[in-house]
Amino acid sequence: MRSFDLAPLYRASIGFDQIADMMDRVLSNDGTAPSYPPYNIEKTDDDSYRISIAVAGFTGDELSVEVKEGALIVSARKADDDEKERTYLHRGIATRAFERKFQLADHVQVTGAVHENGMLHIDLHREIPEALKPRQIEIAKADTKTIEASVN
Repeated sequence: MRSFDLAPLYRASIGFDQIADMMDRVLSNDGTAPSYPPYNIEKTDDDSYRISIAVAGFTGDELSVEVKEGALIVSARKADDDEKERTYLHRGIATRAFERKFQLADHVQVTGAVHENGMLHIDLHREIPEALKPRQIEIAKADTKTIEASVN
């Protein structure tokens, strides 16, 4: 596996700490990303996204969705009370506890979460502040009398 030194990026730039940290986190990953629970990320509009996570066997009360320090954290803990009374001949539906983190970009907000039919749907929307949106600058016409006076 390749190793990249991001020290020159820290020395030559100011304010890009978040990008460098993200690159460092991605590059230092050992390649064994957790596969449970399976999920989809879809783009539903220009600035809207949806994360769908397969959470079969969990109730809405056993699921938690939290935004903390720029990350979306989805976790689940199964209540043990129900499991003691059952005897399984085959158990193919995993209901083990999990925690899944998604790093959110700047200005991405969680707008809602819905649990239905064994799926947890989390809706996200990117809202760009007015100060960062492109804007047209009006060009004023110069006063010809002022220009002539300054030429003489």
